[in-house]
Amino acid sequence: MASHHHAGAAHPAEPGAAETARMLREAALEVSRCALEVRGAAARAGAVLGSPLFARSSLRHPRAGMAAQWSLVRALTSAAGLGFALGGGDGVLKRIGQAGEVCGRESLANRIAVTSLRMRAAAVLAEHPELGRDPGMRRLMDAVTGDRDVEALRALRALLKDKGAERAMSTVAPLFAELSAIRALLDENPLNDEVGWQIATGEALHADPWFGIAARHLAAFDAGEGAAVAVPLDEEERRALGTEGSLMDFLGNIDLLRTDGRILIQDVRGPDGVVRHVLQAPGMAPGKPRNDSPQDFVGAWSNLFDPESPYTRGILLAIDEYGLPAGAEIALIGHSEGGIALMNLAQNNAFCRRFRVTHMVAVGSPIDNKKPADPRTWVASVTNQHDLVPTLDGRGAGSGSVFTPHPDWYEVDYIDSSHEFPLCHSLGKYMGNLEAELAGARRDIDEALTPYRGPVLRSQVYQLKDRANPPQGYPLMAVPVSPVATSAGPVETPVRYYDSTAAVAIFAVAPERVAGLLSDASWMSPSRIGRRVLVALSAYEHRCVSLGPYNELSLAVLVNDLWRPRAHDVVRELLRRADTRRTGRQVTALAVTTPEAAAAGRELWGQPAATALVDVRLAGNRLHATLSGPGGTDAPPLLGLTGDLGPYVPAPHVDSVLYGRTADATLRSMVHCAGRQRLHAAPRLRLRCAPGPAAEEEPLVRQARALGLDGARPLCVFSAPEYQARRGAGAPLPR
Repeated sequence: MASHHHAGAAHPAEPGAAETARMLREAALEVSRCALEVRGAAARAGAVLGSPLFARSSLRHPRAGMAAQWSLVRALTSAAGLGFALGGGDGVLKRIGQAGEVCGRESLANRIAVTSLRMRAAAVLAEHPELGRDPGMRRLMDAVTGDRDVEALRALRALLKDKGAERAMSTVAPLFAELSAIRALLDENPLNDEVGWQIATGEALHADPWFGIAARHLAAFDAGEGAAVAVPLDEEERRALGTEGSLMDFLGNIDLLRTDGRILIQDVRGPDGVVRHVLQAPGMAPGKPRNDSPQDFVGAWSNLFDPESPYTRGILLAIDEYGLPAGAEIALIGHSEGGIALMNLAQNNAFCRRFRVTHMVAVGSPIDNKKPADPRTWVASVTNQHDLVPTLDGRGAGSGSVFTPHPDWYEVDYIDSSHEFPLCHSLGKYMGNLEAELAGARRDIDEALTPYRGPVLRSQVYQLKDRANPPQGYPLMAVPVSPVATSAGPVETPVRYYDSTAAVAIFAVAPERVAGLLSDASWMSPSRIGRRVLVALSAYEHRCVSLGPYNELSLAVLVNDLWRPRAHDVVRELLRRADTRRTGRQVTALAVTTPEAAAAGRELWGQPAATALVDVRLAGNRLHATLSGPGGTDAPPLLGLTGDLGPYVPAPHVDSVLYGRTADATLRSMVHCAGRQRLHAAPRLRLRCAPGPAAEEEPLVRQARALGLDGARPLCVFSAPEYQARRGAGAPLPR
């Protein structure tokens, strides 16, 4: 049997106030039904006026048709008729109606709905006389109901200034739903009228979330898939856990878990000897949203509007890991966000087919817009009328007798002596109220939970997270691998670069300087921009890679389509995916720091790799890339590209195609990459090559000098402080 308790009032109402409130709510219900009828009549009239059939009929019979059209227009626009009610139509008429509302015109249906809401507000004031005596609250109500937006904003600011944010929120809480709906219906924004109608007519308790589009956008930020990990309790927490199944024990356990993302599952042997299970879930954590836990403000919104929120999915994973047998009887007990998440489970048909949800107890949770899938589930809801959180389902404090969406629930809706929010939302405060002022309600709920009164046999805590931790480098590195033998040992392909720094400097050189570098692959033609050929000097610091960490410097010439070269191929080909691209970079010199990397370069990719001392660092906006000789890093570098990279703009990563040569084939390899990249269009650094025979012995230095890059400034530089890549083995080409 459903019960409604309004207990513990700190400010007693006037004699007869309860009867006055009841009569006002009954009248408000009738008025809201009238508003719906008027709105329906306006919608039907608008549909006729905008009907093509009606328009054609009017053209065939112009005298009668024009008179009928004019009558409909007057009925839908006159203050003596339906007000300005064109917004109930479709197409052009709806746009005209919305434009009229922007200009301050109102429909009769909206005005009637506002009257119903004002009567509901009056009923709340009869039960909350302290609100009527508060000058700041009276000023806010007068401004909202009088459609004075600026004055309403000033009144709210005054409340926040005089009482502070927390006390102001708890002061407004009993009338939050009514004031929000009145504001939505009276303002000049036609897009939020549906919000007001849902609250005014009770639709918010049955279907679409009453905060509408904005709420769903906020919930969309919580995009985690949910995860659960079994964790132990410390010794002090283990001693404090309840040992006998009772409402206060279960709520005490939830209070013990705090709001750090943990839930508790317990086995309890009932009086009949049957072992049943109790799932206990805390509410949201205060403060800013947390990326590691679904128990935060964004998670609460996600729970309210998404039945498959990360919190709910995490609970399901915990149940799977716990090993509940199919058909087991389970009670769900939660506070605040925990109550919403558990109600999501209770309304899940698949979950209720798998387990028998016998009881659902929610404390301080907005669950009125939800319904258990199993009609046998006994539901209890405990809410404090000054707690703002339970009003988020659109019902509002004390309005249960206006719209009672669940007459079979056991509901405790009371007034606490403390009005401060969030204090009145804390589980400790609710427990104190249940222990003292709400002793009768506590006994009723305990009696309903009798099957769970008994010794606790097992307790397991689970840590919930917004998302499970994916494998390192996921999804780029989530590919099958196979070993390939090289002279330095087996190498897994594709080679995975999990954590690297990358910088690619693009230079423009004369075409005649490049001809000698491509003599071994004479069928390749270099890419040109105007009359210049593009050359890339690439520097990498590979900190974590599947063949071991190493650094590299490489020199490559950008080449055209190998079979059908055309001018400016490289620009057009960048729009293609790497696997369909015909252009690429022919690597002509490669210096790496480990033998394993050198073997992979030569044998997997056909690149002229040699080991050398390479130092690559990208710190902030400054690049340091050097190639040192036998003297080590203490001696001046043989080649260096160091300096300030200059300003940058974000740029998308483009997968690369690299070409290499073996004795009898050309190898084509693809590099798939991820991470953030920056384009430096005006770099301030120059490439320097050291003179002397030691520098001439290094192929990369010798080629850079031959290309005329000594002292040259790059056209642009692409840098990536956090670079990830995957490179497969080279595929031999038939030419």
